[in-house]
Amino acid sequence: MEVDFSIFYNSLIAVGLIIVVGFFAGKRSLIDDRAVRGLVNLLLTIAWPAALLGSFPGQFNVELLRTFLYGLGGGVLVLGLAILVSRLLFPRKRFADNYFEYQFAFIFNNASFLGFPLVSSIYGQPGLVPYAGFIVVFNLALFGYGAMLFKEKFSWRDTALTFLNPNVIAVFLGLFFFLVSFELPTPVGRAVGYVGAMMTPMSLIVIGYMLSRVKLRQVFRRKAVVVTCLAQLTLGPAITFLVLKLIGAPSDVLRILVLIQALPTATSLGLFAEKYRGDRQTASAAGELVAISTVMSAVTLPLVLLAMAELLA
Repeated sequence: MEVDFSIFYNSLIAVGLIIVVGFFAGKRSLIDDRAVRGLVNLLLTIAWPAALLGSFPGQFNVELLRTFLYGLGGGVLVLGLAILVSRLLFPRKRFADNYFEYQFAFIFNNASFLGFPLVSSIYGQPGLVPYAGFIVVFNLALFGYGAMLFKEKFSWRDTALTFLNPNVIAVFLGLFFFLVSFELPTPVGRAVGYVGAMMTPMSLIVIGYMLSRVKLRQVFRRKAVVVTCLAQLTLGPAITFLVLKLIGAPSDVLRILVLIQALPTATSLGLFAEKYRGDRQTASAAGELVAISTVMSAVTLPLVLLAMAELLA
């Protein structure tokens, strides 16, 4: 399952155009912070779970199950190493009040709002199966360790609740249907498909809106922010490539997970900052990281995929 770069660039341009729509909607005040918060909640609790549930084919296939398990196992190794590396690169003693933001930005990328549209458009449904395996680990880490970075108090109860995340439930439900070759009744399947289809355009509009809120010229002058984003966009996919090579992952799974790890910082960084820290300054700084990482990824993402293609040739 090699990357067809014509498909990749066409998909990237289409994604960019929708982000531009969100950017101008924000600049023209067609949407505001309150509307976007509601939109994000809708995406994360309804649209993304529906998209993940629909990512599994109706008939069981041993090879697809294998790619799912590699996506799952690869996610454990990749995110586990990312957490360790983030603690080495951004220690609390050196980065003081911002260490948790920099660590979060390095570990978690936009696997949801950007990852799903790109994987589905480039690789189709077969690519969404290992993606779903990775997303199980990603969500557990995001709402577990990610929330712990921001919350001053984090209990084992909080950890247990991460397993009740709608996206995790949707993946396991979809996996169960896949294993027993159960297809949803036609009206239900279509409804799930229609709701899941909202994920791509709406999530990209959210990213565009977030970019419209940030003064990029000023942010690019902040060395720590730029260095953090550059490390996330280059070291992340490099670690992923090496880990998956060492465990002998199939090339299609390797390509998909490297693509995911080459994506910019997760938009949930700003949401977590606002939800758990509650101060505008922290949320604004988080938004800057997301914005700069997104802009820089327009250059680094194609370069990463080209380098990977050369190494796998």
